[in-house]
Order: sequence, then structure tokens, then C-alpha cells
Amino acid sequence: MAEVGNPGNLALLVIFEAIPVRCLCVSFLSVTCDFLCIFYFNPWQEDHRVTLNVYDLSQGLARQLSSSLLGKAIEAIWHTGVVVYGNEYYFGGGIQHAPAGFTPYGTPIRVIELGVTHVPKDVFEMYLQEISPRYTAETYSLLTHNCNNFSNEVAQFLVGASIPDYILRLPDEVMGSPMGALILPMIQNLETTMRSGAVPQVPQFRPTSTINVNGRDKKVMSEEKSTKSERPKASEQQKAAVNDVSGDPMGNARTKVQEEITKEFAAIMATGTLRASEAAALATKRVMQRYGNLSSAMSQS
Repeated sequence: MAEVGNPGNLALLVIFEAIPVRCLCVSFLSVTCDFLCIFYFNPWQEDHRVTLNVYDLSQGLARQLSSSLLGKAIEAIWHTGVVVYGNEYYFGGGIQHAPAGFTPYGTPIRVIELGVTHVPKDVFEMYLQEISPRYTAETYSLLTHNCNNFSNEVAQFLVGASIPDYILRLPDEVMGSPMGALILPMIQNLETTMRSGAVPQVPQFRPTSTINVNGRDKKVMSEEKSTKSERPKASEQQKAAVNDVSGDPMGNARTKVQEEITKEFAAIMATGTLRASEAAALATKRVMQRYGNLSSAMSQS
């Protein structure tokens, strides 16, 4: 505590004792707790507005496809950044920042008010240096240690509040869905992209993969005319497939579903009546309905 004999210290003492304080001792400053409390709660400190920029990494696809693909509605694949001192701070390939409104993620779909902070910018930057070893490209995990976890920790430091719970719960909702395990490879690819600090790109569906209907019919007819001598070979392939399924049933099931969705999508696009996003949603829905009907039939038998 400051000595009363010094007029300057007396002024600080009056400020300290006149303001109700919640003592804020942190390890990253080599100063006394009394000094930090006086400094932090100084009534002449400038107020800084703190907001949360919220983005959808799927650019709307999550809302369109989640019900069919996952069996439950997912509003978006959330990415967040904390805006304060004119900058936006976020976690990807380490802790990063950019002038507010100029991050690689474009325009946020919503801006959430978190509050007002009195923490000076230089103190905040020292805090970021202190926590930076926990937020690196190597420690990034899309499911357990991501940009939203970083935003939540920063928000608690600046204003003592958390970010919305629906953002933090997203990984649990996705992996807890009926088909969550099937999209694990996509999550792993997205995680690799985020670790590098890059912005994930929404999958682009190209019409070049459309199926030639006439060619497909001819192929089916030629297969029906195949000789009996080829059937043992097909039987051997089926046995090999059975062995593969027993070795990695989830991987084979996932591959089969993805292939069926791709074929269904190509067939729909060949009609030329739907946009790519609509065709993708319809293809996914049809395949999921097939598997749903199959599961119902098996459970009844």
C-alpha cells in the first residue's frame, strides 16, 4: 500500500479507498496488486467498447444441409473475433489481429455488444503475450480449443462476461448428432485449414461431374450381357469388400454415403432445374431418407 506521507501517494490512496474494487491480481505484470487495482479502476481511464464479430464459415450451407446430413438443424459454423481498440483479435494459426472490418473473414453476420472495458491497450497486449503459448497453430483444435474459446477467454478478461453459449456449444451439437461421425473427415480438413491461419473455402460444386444419362444406360445394358465366366471375379470382389468393411466399417459406410450423395447430386444437376446449393440439399436429403427407410425396415424385421 502507498505511504500516506507523500502527497502523490496520498492522492492515489484516496482514489484506491474511495472506489469499490474487485482485486485483479494477474501473473503477467510484475507490479503489486494495489498498484494494479488503482491503475485498473482509475476513474480517468478511457472507456473502450468491446464487441464480438460473428461469422458463418459455411456461408449458409450449414443451415441448408444440416437437417438432412446431421439429423438436426445447425444454424452456422461459427467463427468469432473480439473487437476492441480499433482492432479485431482472433485465434487461428496463433493469436492474430487486424484493423476492425478488414479481417479475411469478410463481413460478420452479426455483431454482439459485450460491454465496456477500462483495461488500457498496452495491458491487454501484455495479457495476450502471456496466454499466447496456449494459443498456437499446434494447440488449435476445432472441437475443443478454437477461435470461440479464445474469444470467450478474452471477453472474460476485458469485461467479465462470456460470449453466447450457443456459439460455444456448437462442437458438442455437431458430434452429438446421429450422423456426426460421418463428417469427421470434413472437420479434420477444416481444422488443418484453420491451423494454417487461412480462411476455409465453401465447397464448390461444378457441373463437369454430371452424368451422361444415355452413356449410363448403355453401360448398364452391357453389364447385363456379361458372361457367366466373369461372375466368379465379381464374387471375389464382394468377398474383399466384406473383409474391408469388417476392418473399417465406419470408413466404408462414410465413403458409400458420400459416393451416393455425389451421384445423386450429379443426376439432379443434369436436369438443369436447380441451383447447386439446392441440388446438394436435395441429394443429401434423398440419400439420408433411403438410409432412414432401410434402418426402419431392418428394425421391424
